[in-house]
Amino acid sequence: MQNERLRALMASGGWTHASLASATGVDPKSVERWVNLGRTPRRATALLAAETLGEDVHALWPALRQARAARAVSPELVALYDQRADLPVSVFVDLLTTARERIDVLVYAAVFLHEAYPRMNELLRERAADGCTVRIAIGDADSGNVRQRGQEERFGHGIESRCRLALMHYRPLADVPGIELRTHGTTLYNSLYRADDELLVNAHVWGVNAYGAPVWHLRRHEAGGMFDTYAESFDAVWETARPVEE
Repeated sequence: MQNERLRALMASGGWTHASLASATGVDPKSVERWVNLGRTPRRATALLAAETLGEDVHALWPALRQARAARAVSPELVALYDQRADLPVSVFVDLLTTARERIDVLVYAAVFLHEAYPRMNELLRERAADGCTVRIAIGDADSGNVRQRGQEERFGHGIESRCRLALMHYRPLADVPGIELRTHGTTLYNSLYRADDELLVNAHVWGVNAYGAPVWHLRRHEAGGMFDTYAESFDAVWETARPVEE
């Protein structure tokens, strides 16, 4: 069955099989199969083709939506933990130690890292010295969202003081080449701990301290997956955050 929607988009935009193939990195015969036989490309390729044509990927290939709905577990899910307290701090440390290109940390405080692993700053310095880009975003203690989180978790001003403590822990890194430290005042839906293509997501639950909320371990599998969703959310928060001076 022909993909009439794809055919119409290509015609209106002046795309040939060869030009769309070149834009998406596939063989022109593959594009011909998409158009004439209604074949569905791999998800990463489909996302790129849809972006190139300015169309929703599921409008071009509804089968992708059906396939994702039918898949019970994301291939990016490595492990799921009932609560952060179930993970020894070594899980976080080992993950960050494996990073060769990028470390991203988005939290309000997460002082458990420094409390349980006093060499945290040294680890980050070592990663940066080896060429790893390190970005740390912690909560602004004066932010209304931070204060609101304390009220929701019935933690009073504790969360604000822990944000200040986190800043005290990380501030010595503010002048280290390769490391950037910022404070943010966003509503924190998840705490994120990224090392290259692996990510620990500590989901936040209303009224529950972060240590009692679930954690999932993700490994990037394809463009547009769960991993990229969280990675893009980090970037969005980072753009709103303020640099910490030495």
